[in-house]
Formats: sequence, C-alpha cells, structure tokens
Amino acid sequence: MKRLLQDWGFALLVAAAVYFGVQAFVGRGDLPDSTPAFAWTTLDGAPLSNATFAGRPLVVNFWASWCGPCKAEIPDFAAFAAAHPEVALVGVAVDSGSPAQIRAAARRFGITWPVVAGDAAASRAFGVSVLPTTFVIGADGALVEVFVGQASARQLAAAISR
Repeated sequence: MKRLLQDWGFALLVAAAVYFGVQAFVGRGDLPDSTPAFAWTTLDGAPLSNATFAGRPLVVNFWASWCGPCKAEIPDFAAFAAAHPEVALVGVAVDSGSPAQIRAAARRFGITWPVVAGDAAASRAFGVSVLPTTFVIGADGALVEVFVGQASARQLAAAISR
C-alpha cells in the first residue's frame, strides 16, 4: 500500500509539472513581445492606430462571431468597459463575415466598443492563432499582458493596474 501511494504521489507530481509547463506555452504561438503597429478602420469608418491611443491604456480583443468563448467573455468586457472608462477597448472581428454581418453580430452580442474587421495580416501581426486572444497595452504603448482564451473583467482590471 505504501508503494502504491508513493507511485501515485510521484505520478501526480509529474502530471502537475507537465500540465503547468504546457499551460505556459500552449496557444501562445508567435505572440509579440511588444505592441505591433496597427492602422485599422472601425465598422463606423473611424481610423484607429497606435497613435489614436497614445497616453491611454488599451485592450485589443480578437474574437469571432462563431466562437463560443468569445461570446461568453463579452459580458465581462462590457462590465470592465463600464467600470474603466479611462481604458480604450477595441474588438477585432476575425473570420466573422462582411462588415454588415460583423456589425449585426456585435449588436446582437451587446458589444458597445469600436469593432474593426480583422484580416489575416492583423492576426499575423499580433501572432493570434487562438480565439479569443486579448492584448492589454499600457498608456505608454508597452504590451502589459496577453490572455489567450477567455478573459474576465477581473483579469483585465488586474492587468491594467500593473
């Protein structure tokens, strides 16, 4: 019995080490170390670039209308946006159809922040290979945090406060 417990203890230790090691790297792909330069136009025709947000924290969320975790995080993003009006929030809709389809999806999901129609170049520049992926950028333009997968309002608030 003692040997069995030792074996199981060792197996659990190895499993935990493997799990946390994999979590550190899975889904991160080629994520950038710094904020990539971008020049986008919102679905409403407003130009957005790094300069647009100079001196202001920014959250950039890559999402898709067909992505379950993307839809699930929207209420948390709305709560974060309401609680932190000093932080800009931009949605980058990837593989979600035409601008009219994206606009309808954003309205249906309750997205009130600016949305741009993302393309392969935007995903490539930011190294996005998993949706949702969210970038938290400090007021100085430095990349503060990247969330691969669903993010919460609490996580966003903690990242902004760093």
